[in-house]
Amino acid sequence: MATKETFESAMAKLEEAVSALEGGNMSLDESLAAFENAVRLAKICNEKLECAERKVRVLTEGKDGSVTDAPFDTDEDAT
Repeated sequence: MATKETFESAMAKLEEAVSALEGGNMSLDESLAAFENAVRLAKICNEKLECAERKVRVLTEGKDGSVTDAPFDTDEDAT
């Protein structure tokens, strides 16, 4: 899904949609539409995060001088 929506704007819109859904002041049809929109926004956010994860690779140099990529270490990986 190619989109020009930024992660930050999609996340802000997702938070608004969740707040509206939690408010309980919408009709069933409005709630379903808001839910569909929230799912779409969550998918955009997930795709953006996956793309960022792929880009966050640390280049390491092997003993033979070859350059390979290795996943970025996170705090979770260290435990």
